[in-house]
Formats: sequence, C-alpha cells, structure tokens
Amino acid sequence: MYSKVRIAGHPVHPMIVAYPIASYTGTLAAFAVYAANGNQFWLNLAIALSVVGSGTAILAAVPGFTDWLLGIPRESKAKAIGVIHAVLNVVALGLFVATAAKYFPHWNGPATSATLGLALSAAGVACTLAAGFFGWTLVQDYHVGVRLSSAQEHDEPAVQSRHMTPVGGSHRAV
Repeated sequence: MYSKVRIAGHPVHPMIVAYPIASYTGTLAAFAVYAANGNQFWLNLAIALSVVGSGTAILAAVPGFTDWLLGIPRESKAKAIGVIHAVLNVVALGLFVATAAKYFPHWNGPATSATLGLALSAAGVACTLAAGFFGWTLVQDYHVGVRLSSAQEHDEPAVQSRHMTPVGGSHRAV
C-alpha cells in the first residue's frame, strides 16, 4: 500500500513525526531539569517545546489521517491498528496542549511547581511511544507507506491475504 501524501515518492507523514516526538521528549526533559533547579529558562523551554510539539503533531496528523483514510483497505486489521495509532497520538496531543495551557501563564514567572508538567508530559511521551509501536506495525507488517520492489509487489497479494483480512475474519496466517 502506498502513501497517498508523498513528496518525490516519499511518504510525508513519517518525515514530519520526528518533530513532535523530539519536542514532546524535550518537554519532559525540560520539566525534569526545571523541577531539579527551578531556573525559569527550563520552564520556558518546556512550554515552548510543548507548543511546538502540539503544532507539529497537528501538521503530521493531516497526511497520516489522509493515508489512513485513503490508503488502507476498509475493515482490515491495518485499519483498526491505524485507529489505535491515531487515538494514542490524539491523547498525547491533548496532554501536551493541556501542559502548554497550564504553564503558559507562567512564562514570565512566578515560579510554579513542575509536578503537573512532569506528570502530563510523561503520560504524553508514554502515549507517543505506544503510538509509535502501532505506527511501526503499520509499516513493518502491513507495508503502509512502503514502496515495494517488483518482486515484493508480486508477493504482496499473498502477504496481504494473511495480514489484511477483515477484522474478526476467519483467514489465518500460514
């Protein structure tokens, strides 16, 4: 299955996802350092990275949703895995938006506790990791966004008959 949103033949969604992942991870790290030393710089960095991560997550979601909607067969196991991937990412996005909303009023001080920021960003990173597992399952097992060689394309119907059976279908992998 080919990605429906491409640049020069390369899928756009995996090109963009590194930005929210790095920003979310940076948010957690910045909150940890802020909790340890109370320096306003680290709180501001956590806030900024939370905002950047949320914005780039929305940008990554557009081609990801398009690929899911138009590139994965309906009622397939891959479609269901795509839903899990998307829901986990939306939950992570919500956690980082909540983090930014809670802490943005403290951009210029006064100092505030990092406890909620640590909890929200840790939960958001955990959701992002889980979403990444399901996203990679889409690539590895179902070849979403993968350009196949001629030989692989020849073998793909057999692979798809094993992996792309309807949810609750009776086909089994051999």
